[in-house]
Amino acid sequence: MDFDPANIDVATGLIWFLAFLFSTTVHEAMHALAAWRLGDDTAYQGGQVSLNPAAHIEREPIGMVVLPLLTSLTQGWAVGWASCPYDPVWARRYPGRAALMAAAGPAGNLLIAIVVFIILRIGLAAEWFVSPEHVSFDSIVELAAGGPSFVTTLLSVFIVMNVFLCAFNLLPLPPLDGSAILNGLLPDRHAVRLQELQSNAMMSLLGLVIAWRLFPMVADPLFLVLLRLVHPFDSYS
Repeated sequence: MDFDPANIDVATGLIWFLAFLFSTTVHEAMHALAAWRLGDDTAYQGGQVSLNPAAHIEREPIGMVVLPLLTSLTQGWAVGWASCPYDPVWARRYPGRAALMAAAGPAGNLLIAIVVFIILRIGLAAEWFVSPEHVSFDSIVELAAGGPSFVTTLLSVFIVMNVFLCAFNLLPLPPLDGSAILNGLLPDRHAVRLQELQSNAMMSLLGLVIAWRLFPMVADPLFLVLLRLVHPFDSYS
């Protein structure tokens, strides 16, 4: 089940990068769309209510292109970041709406994962795909007629990428989306105070460090749950 970066090739690395670019674009576009519909047109005016990655790359070229491309080609896993502009005054005035905006990003990743899951289950039921003898993040299924392929690698990477992006961003730590979602569950006066604390740069840095240390402990169990959903009659450990 472990991903071995030593086995990665350029083609697989590019699949990871493209999956990250598309998935992150959807994530940020969902934030922007939700904010626009809920009364904040900051991202809309910036052109980020769009599935064109150019608008998002222009805002975060290092996080959207340079770092994920580098890590995809060398580590076998895309690491990066993106951001969506919003009006902090609007967020303080309407913490519930800000929470919905925050939830929209992970929801976009979850939607992608569900679509890919349906494709995988249909492919397995139709016997186009089979369970691999050894699974990894980029090999959840194989072609029945010929083992791993571009299609099965692409589907595997997309579902893993989006399940992980959704779960990671839901961690209730600043500056991740989960912290803003948590605000939406609190009374307004407490939500505003928590927002002020979360806006502190040191708190955001601390939150990222904790999330980076915490998520690897979540990733393997989450991957096993995903495998059980895709292959309910097979056993992987």
